Amino acid sequence: MCQLLGMNCNVPTDICFSFEGFCARGGKTDDHKDGWGIAFFESKGCRIFIDAKSSINSPIAELVRNYPIHSTHVIAHIRKATQGEITLENCHPFRRELWERYWVFAHNGDLKDFHPKKTGFYQAVGNTDSEQAFCLILNTLRERFPENKPSLKDFYLVIQEITDKISTHGIFNYLLSDGEYFFAHCSTKLCYIVRQAPFAAAHLIDEDLTVDFSELTKENDRVAVIATTPLTDNEVWTPIQPGELLVFQDGLPIKFA
Repeated sequence: MCQLLGMNCNVPTDICFSFEGFCARGGKTDDHKDGWGIAFFESKGCRIFIDAKSSINSPIAELVRNYPIHSTHVIAHIRKATQGEITLENCHPFRRELWERYWVFAHNGDLKDFHPKKTGFYQAVGNTDSEQAFCLILNTLRERFPENKPSLKDFYLVIQEITDKISTHGIFNYLLSDGEYFFAHCSTKLCYIVRQAPFAAAHLIDEDLTVDFSELTKENDRVAVIATTPLTDNEVWTPIQPGELLVFQDGLPIKFA
């Protein structure tokens, strides 16, 4: 299946190191060759790069690997198609506007017999189960909160409800963010690491690359990296439990259970 990568931090940070290892899984160290994408939030703006080429062969991915875009919310995805053709419109992450903010979503999994009614404001452009799930989430939120964005707690409760319903159709690992709220849901496999002082060196699993974060960070910096499987082999990653929905704020996970 697909692979997810997310970053949430308390100060704008680049994701070049993590993306270097993640990118290798799109055709070099793994067989996720059916497209890729990445989204960077910058204030209310959002840059998205997507390509139907495998990430290891994509000139756009090479640009991103060497372009230190600083952001506090990043979502990336490399695709191994289970539903939908290998085309640009089926590449994650997907983006829509709600409450005058961009929302970005990426999914890892396979939803069987999932055919939500096409009656809401948001409609899928491609033909993936993932984009249909994203549209269902946003349509539900728009119906429940038609005027304004709710508090994080109220938002969480509705997202949990929608997620539980969609999860009955199959595997539903996902990342969702608007540049303020950052959600990570684990259906089968997802983990995270929080890097904060005292910082140390980290070594990638998929590439022979080491970075000493103590040389690049300040004492109060904090960065959470979320991935389908660990990206480094000398750090302790925390698995997110199946069925668990986490919110990340300023580089730390929050639970509302």
